[in-house]
Amino acid sequence: MPNRSWPGIGFSLVILLLTACQTTPPAPPPTVPTDDIIIVAGQPFHTGTRVVTWKEEGGYDAYQFTPTEHAGNANHGVRRLPSPNIAGDWIDRKERWDLPALQTYVDQLVFHYDDEGFSRRCFEILQRRGLSAHFLLDLDGTIYQTLDLRECAYHATQSNSRSIGIEMANIGSFAPDKNQELTEWYQRDGEGNPVVHIPEELGDPHFLRPEFTARPIQPDIVEGKINGRVVRQYDFTPEQYAALIKLTVALHRVFPLIKLDRPRDAQGQPIIEKLTDQDLLKYQGLLGHFHIQTNKVDPGPAFDWKRVIDGARQADRSK
Repeated sequence: MPNRSWPGIGFSLVILLLTACQTTPPAPPPTVPTDDIIIVAGQPFHTGTRVVTWKEEGGYDAYQFTPTEHAGNANHGVRRLPSPNIAGDWIDRKERWDLPALQTYVDQLVFHYDDEGFSRRCFEILQRRGLSAHFLLDLDGTIYQTLDLRECAYHATQSNSRSIGIEMANIGSFAPDKNQELTEWYQRDGEGNPVVHIPEELGDPHFLRPEFTARPIQPDIVEGKINGRVVRQYDFTPEQYAALIKLTVALHRVFPLIKLDRPRDAQGQPIIEKLTDQDLLKYQGLLGHFHIQTNKVDPGPAFDWKRVIDGARQADRSK
């Protein structure tokens, strides 16, 4: 009896060989997030954390400055940095500020608390006063970039032209005998832990996370002495610290002159008062507003410098 199975086997073998010779299609490239970008001299840079720029819906646009009686007629919020090529020239020379020029000039990152409690209100008050900051860091960890980092923001007097400014949402710090605002803004939950309570008359904060509940990372008020003043403050939220560390690393990589450290004395101890004009002129790195002006105490005694510096250094080493 003839064997009729060979033709079938041969056909199957051909199909198998043809299949084996086909190249497996390459895996699609990983998706690159586009919602974590900051803009420097028109160029995008990733941060690894949520950023809303002034160009996006829901962003805060410092270029749309509206003069008020208090702020005057000049657009103080978006005045250009002085050109490094022409000393003392404050004329709009935007075309001179490419990224390489900025990287040889910008060398300070200034931390503020906003005194207003959340970023929407902070932006409104800054605009009303003719002031600005490059970034607003909201309670839920969302970062808002209000203008290109090529621009000079008005947030830190004599350091404006060489610095990047960050306003972090926090109602601020107060003398020990003035606790009314802390009591209004922080209420205790069923377990006795503080929760941020935004007064109803201030309206919707427009958090990017609608159901977000803001809680300071430390449960207790922190008291400290800054620029000779004893003040008390609740800490920032865990979400703010996580976002701030990532933003700090990104800015350090874009602007290498911004060192990942705070001002220290000859013994290496943190300085908690205004730097001398000479020391401020030489300093390159992270600063509090209080390092620049004697009448300021922000980002306050609760701000965890070690958490930010250690976290940023660790993230930078792991790149």
